[in-house]
Amino acid sequence: MHDTTAMLIELGAIILALGLLGRLAGRVGFSPIPLYLLAGLAFGHGGILPLQASEEFTATGAEIGVILLLLLLGLEYSASELVTNLKTQYPSGAVDFVLNAVPGAAAALILGWGPVAAVALAGVTWISSSGVIAKVLGDLGRLGNRETPVVLGVLVIEDLAMAVYLPILTALLAGVSLAGGTVTLLISLGTVGAVLYLALRHGRLISRAVSSDSAEMLLLVVLGLTLLVAGLAQELQVSAAVGAFLVGIALSGEVAEGASSLLTPLRDLFAAVFFVFFGLSTNPADIPPVLVPALLLAVVTALTKVATGWYAARRAGIQGAGRWRAGGTLVARGEFSIVIAGLAVGVEPRIGPLATAYVLIMVVIGPLTARFTEPLARRATRRPGGTVPAEPTEPVPAEPALAESVEPAESAHVKPEGPTHATT
Repeated sequence: MHDTTAMLIELGAIILALGLLGRLAGRVGFSPIPLYLLAGLAFGHGGILPLQASEEFTATGAEIGVILLLLLLGLEYSASELVTNLKTQYPSGAVDFVLNAVPGAAAALILGWGPVAAVALAGVTWISSSGVIAKVLGDLGRLGNRETPVVLGVLVIEDLAMAVYLPILTALLAGVSLAGGTVTLLISLGTVGAVLYLALRHGRLISRAVSSDSAEMLLLVVLGLTLLVAGLAQELQVSAAVGAFLVGIALSGEVAEGASSLLTPLRDLFAAVFFVFFGLSTNPADIPPVLVPALLLAVVTALTKVATGWYAARRAGIQGAGRWRAGGTLVARGEFSIVIAGLAVGVEPRIGPLATAYVLIMVVIGPLTARFTEPLARRATRRPGGTVPAEPTEPVPAEPALAESVEPAESAHVKPEGPTHATT
């Protein structure tokens, strides 16, 4: 069979399978990410029926998937919202980092994987899945809840932290010296600062330069600009993902909305390809040895995320029930964990199987903790006489500017996705 013909057949089969798996996940009420990973495991090296003809195209598609994931994430936030969140939510972000990154780093060191792998695994356990969480909030009808802006604030801090974390990780994985790593970090911080400044002061001019009445022209310009900036960022060892995220931040208003609607289907397609590719590159036989560490990490970091959400909601003046709901909602991990693990497998191949098992567990239990953490906490704190302790009548401060009014159809940060969406 001709190579092109075989590639087309394999690609068609992969995309069709992804569509069917997405529909199945939607009916069950879960994110399709674990099904995409399982499909990759089934048809990758060591799987049931390894795919070969489409491997190169799938690898390129996976790179594009990561770039589009970060671009669409950046389009959801404006520079002013990021700055406001950084000012109001940084204590919660610091607690989030300590509680959730430390278990991953400690696990890597205990397993003897070394300090670089510890930095990578810290990121895997630290970052929540904004995609899964957005869908869960929509499915549970919590978009207008008082604790929802708090959840969004924590997610924004994590997303912004990625602009610093990914360049550091990239430099460490490349074996760059301390001086070289410092230069890379300074370049990254300078780039982020410059983009935020330009977006704050001249965002309208940037958006006007990109804007077009033609949907075709807008799509081509935004996509071309994103790929170009991502490539240049990677050349500077800043990370292509960060470059794409910054392009999204720089665009605002109608341009951001139009680009988001045009690029969302492409994002969903290539993001699904990315998850499949990650599964393809992981040998299923490597997962059983790391299943116990993955399960222990899942239990520990589920509890630490609940504690993170509880603390963040308490700072915002949310009462007990809302605190537990916020904590349970933040548990899910997903796209970022896989992105980080994908970067690190070249240095420590065992991170791939561990991250795959970990994300499979966390994506499944994330919707469950979002739904049941608050009822279980209420039952656990119920007094012997059958009453629940009264909540303190503390004053409730105003919510951060990130989501002063969170409406299901209007919120730029929580977009309930269809069943086939791989991310937020």
